[in-house]
Amino acid sequence: MKDNPIIVFFGAGSVGASIGAWTAAHHKNTYFLDVGKVAKRLERTGITHYKGDQRNRKENIKVNVIKDLSEIPTPDIIAVAVKNYSLDAVSKLIKDKTGDKPVIIGMQNGIENQKILPRYFSKIIYCVICFNAWLDRSGVVGYQKKGPLVLGTVNNELQFEMAFIRNLFNKGVETVVTMHLNSAVHSKMIINLTNSLTTLAGHTYRKISDQRLFQKLLANLTYEGVKIVKAAGYDECKLGDMPSWRLIQASARLPQFITKIPFKKNVKKMVISSMAQDILQRGACESELETLNGYFIDLAEKHNIEIPYNKTIYNLCKDEFSKSDFKPWDVKDIWAKVEQNILQN
Repeated sequence: MKDNPIIVFFGAGSVGASIGAWTAAHHKNTYFLDVGKVAKRLERTGITHYKGDQRNRKENIKVNVIKDLSEIPTPDIIAVAVKNYSLDAVSKLIKDKTGDKPVIIGMQNGIENQKILPRYFSKIIYCVICFNAWLDRSGVVGYQKKGPLVLGTVNNELQFEMAFIRNLFNKGVETVVTMHLNSAVHSKMIINLTNSLTTLAGHTYRKISDQRLFQKLLANLTYEGVKIVKAAGYDECKLGDMPSWRLIQASARLPQFITKIPFKKNVKKMVISSMAQDILQRGACESELETLNGYFIDLAEKHNIEIPYNKTIYNLCKDEFSKSDFKPWDVKDIWAKVEQNILQN
């Protein structure tokens, strides 16, 4: 690893733009690769980032932009910040341009990237993103808090490279290395399960008509996730200020008058999810539903775990998100479907 490595952030969505901007502020040999209007905007205005509750304190950084990897010497590090549904095509493009020379950082939610990236590369570090971020428009990104990022490898290899990247990223955003990658990945995926429900209910887009039912659905959705992950043999990994498994269990099992205050505190932190950005903002039919919720459905079946909340919401989302005119559901209607499924089983 060179003292001044060339780093490319492939993709300038909310994750690539935020982490890339924090890195570029301290490492001038940082490049962003995107195409079309996104690349032109980044060239013209750079990246503006701000903390969600401090919109009047925006910071702007000018960035190096490329439209093709052939424009620069072979990068030492490529942070791949695209969704899993685009990852295979992007990986093939990178491999065709650079071979197997760069260290690849996979910045996707879930476990699917561990199937795709090894088909193309041998030096892979996975990055668990433990903060929420969103794009107002290309080149303007808001975030809930800076990090943390959790780096890890499947067999705990590449320790030197991970330490180097940790130290480099730490100049702009809290970054740590874990020896328990898949426990960290699955701990984050439990929280990601909520993306389906919040998108289906239009959280941040419309008023939630019944907070009591919203709490009941969210709490049980994630508690089923905890049971699945435990059955699969993974341990809890504390990730920033995300809810602990103990709090998730309490929210699902204790009376709501006890758990209402901590629940409201955690819901207040929830901003528009990456899934909602795909479905509600971009009007796309592709999302992370299969690689997150679908994966948990399969894992539950493998370990004989009953998950009526996850199954119902997954099936609703699968049907609704495929519609070009999808409109968010009232939370009372979502609950009626879940309750029907519970009673039938």
